[in-house]
Amino acid sequence: MPITKEEIQAVLAKLELPGGGNLISRDFVRALSIREKNVQFVIEAPNAEIARLMEPLRKAAEASVAALDGVDSVQVAVTAHTEASSAKPAAPSLKIGGHPKPQAGPMKVAGVARILAVGSGKGGVGKSTVSSNLAVALAKQGRKVGLLDADIYGPSQPRMMGVHKRPASPDGKTIIPLQSHGVTVMSLGLMLEEDKPVVWRGPMLMGALQQMLTQVQWGELDVLIVDLPPGTGDVQLTLCQKTELTGAIVVSTPQDVALLDARKALGMFDQLKTPVLGLVENMSLFHCPKCGHESHIFGHGGVAAEAEKLGVPLLGALPIDLDTRLAGDGGTPIAAGESDMAAAYGRIAEGLIRGGMA
Repeated sequence: MPITKEEIQAVLAKLELPGGGNLISRDFVRALSIREKNVQFVIEAPNAEIARLMEPLRKAAEASVAALDGVDSVQVAVTAHTEASSAKPAAPSLKIGGHPKPQAGPMKVAGVARILAVGSGKGGVGKSTVSSNLAVALAKQGRKVGLLDADIYGPSQPRMMGVHKRPASPDGKTIIPLQSHGVTVMSLGLMLEEDKPVVWRGPMLMGALQQMLTQVQWGELDVLIVDLPPGTGDVQLTLCQKTELTGAIVVSTPQDVALLDARKALGMFDQLKTPVLGLVENMSLFHCPKCGHESHIFGHGGVAAEAEKLGVPLLGALPIDLDTRLAGDGGTPIAAGESDMAAAYGRIAEGLIRGGMA
């Protein structure tokens, strides 16, 4: 018989926590998933201080689940839920968007093993939706993931990831990011009023991006996903020239007009010597929920053909899906669940992990 979530939760309920309760009764377990005989979940502590003390509990949880019949492997990650912290630092007083500080060359982000930029040649292709769901899908598979919303003119990740609190700053210099769905999240949208437009010239954009890379306490991450603005402007140039990137993922819809702009993004990454790790075809097709008919509203196979032409992988083809839109608007990316769309994002995440890219 296949292992069930109820059996896993019953085992985890036996692991008592200091102060009373257990992992289940105190709602510490997040993103529990079972893929064949492989189990993955996240233990989300109330704050970073408690998370640092939870390594013995993480090991105990991993061993307890591994001992169950029908389980071949277990991956458990520990994260801290900033919003639930009882010791709330003061709001940051630092200025966002000043001119960038000089630096000798491309820099590493402290504690971050890999940085993946998610870009597109134009807006409206679902780049931010792919970024948030890919981050959650990687976290479900046990990776320590960060998500930086660098779409400074139109930051949407706070809404999609369900975070609204202003990040804290203990000293007016560093920024404490938020946690959501097992992902460490930072966005300029969290530092500004939601309806306030960003009317900045290039140097301020570059300075803001530099701050979010260097002044945010990202912690130890396997991968940081950077959701870029559409196009080939100052933010893209700054990230590629000033940061050591693992590579870029380009998102496009399959129609010719979108591919024209996607090629510009691909050309930009090539010119800046940033490896393109693969392409994602979004809005690839539409399944009618009533009759089951399959429609290719934006054409079909255009991104796959472009990937073959360039000799880069097609990481995935994602359909138009109403539930994906509703989930993003509701602050819980669809990859956090167990639907067919969640499985599709899971396959893209698995491919990145197998390739050593995440």
